[in-house]
Amino acid sequence: MANLLKGIKPILLMGPGPSMVYDEVYAALAKPTLGHLDPYFFTIMDGVKDGLRAVMNTKNPVTFAVSGTGSAGMESAFTNLVEPGDRVLIIVNGFFSKRMEDVAGRLGAKIDLLEFEWGAPIAPDKVADQLQKGPYSIVAMVHAETSTGMRNPVKEVGELVAKTGALFLADCVTSLGAMPVDMDERKIDALYSCSQKGLSCPPGLAPVSFSPRAVKKILARKTKAPNWYLDVSLLIKYWEGEKRAYHHTMSSNLIYSMYEGLQMLMAEGLDKVFARQIAIQKLLGEELAKMGISFLIPPELRLPHLNVVNVPAGIDEAAVRSRLLNEFQIEIGGGLGALAGKVWRIGLMGHTARPENVDRLVAALKACL
Repeated sequence: MANLLKGIKPILLMGPGPSMVYDEVYAALAKPTLGHLDPYFFTIMDGVKDGLRAVMNTKNPVTFAVSGTGSAGMESAFTNLVEPGDRVLIIVNGFFSKRMEDVAGRLGAKIDLLEFEWGAPIAPDKVADQLQKGPYSIVAMVHAETSTGMRNPVKEVGELVAKTGALFLADCVTSLGAMPVDMDERKIDALYSCSQKGLSCPPGLAPVSFSPRAVKKILARKTKAPNWYLDVSLLIKYWEGEKRAYHHTMSSNLIYSMYEGLQMLMAEGLDKVFARQIAIQKLLGEELAKMGISFLIPPELRLPHLNVVNVPAGIDEAAVRSRLLNEFQIEIGGGLGALAGKVWRIGLMGHTARPENVDRLVAALKACL
């Protein structure tokens, strides 16, 4: 049988995820595998918890990584917090907030949607008006909307939700490690993310964190969480304490990679990481403007690390992406949902945010256009 791995080429990952992986993280992946109940592996797991708390800016004891991608993090948050009949408000202004509706609906939640146009900002005053129609058990929104490149007002909404007693759930899949999350300050009760974007690690782990209020609800459920694999009441026993209860066979190598990725972030300094991405976005914007390519979102609402840009008139956007990948070994993303065929999504997340990567992309785009 032919070895298909020999056909893998190094690709410059500049889409909505995954991002480029640090060489040190690749080296960590290659360390000898430890058993999932090895005491030294528990020490590394504890290091991951400490690193995640630092990046999330939270003191929550229940902070760890779920075995699975960011979608598993979403399932974990909703599965543990939603019981049949709970009233859930989902604030929608893009593709991934709509996915929240699907997940919560499968759990028997009574869902209200507060919808804004894709690419339009969420208006806190309208959120305040909607909250008056509660009470809600959970209010959920996306921090960094991957489909539009929109930065949503989590802080303002968190303050509004806190006054109602509802739990505030935030999708931080695209924001964690790439921009300030400040979980405690923004009164977020449940947060989920992924390993392959701002943390610049391979996909396969989903960081989650639950406030003491959220944990109290989880432990006081009238019914068991409907998903055994993602049941936080069970996972806590694996991730905490001197004696750990076996739950599942976690990938020690993926945990090594996340540990090293978090170490890389801390070594550079979060403020410097965030500033680097802002500076590289400015460079990209200047170069794209010379080519007549504009952004979908105004500057004050833009994510610094995921740039959604309008495809020039008359251009076959899919053909350009295909040529970038096959001829130049560069990956960028296309549009989702209502924006399919209309935009490109260019990621400058974490380790990808380097001036030489922008230079390479711009030169390739010029050749394609």
